[in-house]
Amino acid sequence: QVQLVESGGGLVQAGGSLRLSCAASGRTFSSYAMGWFRQTPGKERDFVAAISWSGGRTDYVDSVKGRFTISRDNAKNTVYLQMNNLKPEDTAVYYCLADLGQYGSRSWDEYDYWGQGTQVTVSS
Repeated sequence: QVQLVESGGGLVQAGGSLRLSCAASGRTFSSYAMGWFRQTPGKERDFVAAISWSGGRTDYVDSVKGRFTISRDNAKNTVYLQMNNLKPEDTAVYYCLADLGQYGSRSWDEYDYWGQGTQVTVSS
């Protein structure tokens, strides 16, 4: 069993930055690929970014490339999502997920665990 707790969300103006953190406990964190998804009310959960178990491979949805960076610190059992140049359309609840596979998937259903989410609101 893996427990995931996201933090770092909040309210920020357009053009600003936030760094989300996801602390993992339970089974060996370095065994998991990690992903970030986001969801707005009434819409599907969308893939944002993923990172392999080693951190050597990352993947991003096109809309955040060049603005968001996913990283991990296996010694601290934590994955991060640095979000720069935020836009109002980035407003959503952001979820951290863990996948026993080697590489993170773009499909929520491929993941084994997820956290409760953290709200990010970007004002125009």
